[in-house]
Amino acid sequence: MRNYHTWHIVTYSPWPFFVSVILFSIPLSLVGFFKGIVFSLFCFYFSLFLLIYVIFLWFNDIIIESAGEGYHTESVQWNLNYGMILFIFSEVMFFVGFFWSFFWLGFAPSIELNLTWPPNDLQELIFDPFEIPFLNTIILLTSGATITITHYYIKSDFTESFDESIKYLIITLFLAVLFIFIQLFEYFTAPFDISDGAYASVFYICTGFHGFHVIIGSIFIFVMLLRLMKSHFSRMHHFGFEAASWYWHFVDVVWLFLYVLIYYWGSDLVHLDYNNIFVSINETLNYMYSNNMSFNFNDRSSGITF
Repeated sequence: MRNYHTWHIVTYSPWPFFVSVILFSIPLSLVGFFKGIVFSLFCFYFSLFLLIYVIFLWFNDIIIESAGEGYHTESVQWNLNYGMILFIFSEVMFFVGFFWSFFWLGFAPSIELNLTWPPNDLQELIFDPFEIPFLNTIILLTSGATITITHYYIKSDFTESFDESIKYLIITLFLAVLFIFIQLFEYFTAPFDISDGAYASVFYICTGFHGFHVIIGSIFIFVMLLRLMKSHFSRMHHFGFEAASWYWHFVDVVWLFLYVLIYYWGSDLVHLDYNNIFVSINETLNYMYSNNMSFNFNDRSSGITF
């Protein structure tokens, strides 16, 4: 029967079920490894391999539906745009939770942290924000610029700028891989680990999850590079690349927040000693009490009087 609409009625696919089962087995095998159960680590790595293989098959079907069978009409592409926007929004809220914990600890450090942020025992160990972190910032922002240039060439006269688009996308992928290796070098040379208090935990969780998103984005860009070389995109039909570009710009923005908040504001350059602040407030109140000083808010002619 012929369809008289522009929507894609997807066929039955086994991949969502397989991915669900594998995603359940990954944390299950990891918990088994923590409990010392035999072959748990093997099951964990085998589940990861199956996950990558199934996702490859699933994505291959989607590419065939789009580039080969032409099911991704304009209406379908609009829905894909909305889906990607909602996905990026969910990722934003994912990082908001970690930033919230950093703000909570930074603006109101507890007595266990000696009312200081960063904690006193880590102040001499924190990375200089103008060394490796600043280099990574330049690399990531440059990669955002190169992927934008690639998008410009794809949307322009694609037949004449095909080689240029591939060249700038390769540069983007190179910068992404370079960022990952520099981040790994920072981890291996770090003078503290994730168990060294609240600051170290938030630092590794935030930067670690961002690094994981960079790896996912790099794989995303690599797949788009292969599709670009196979001429899967046109000037009007290139949602796959647009989705990868949006995701990469999201990674850029998250890193900017990480750099400003954790590397710069969390460094000793902007050190906030709440202990001295509270001592100063306490001394001021004691001085006012000893001199019988009081506030009078009822005298509107002179404002506040003593």
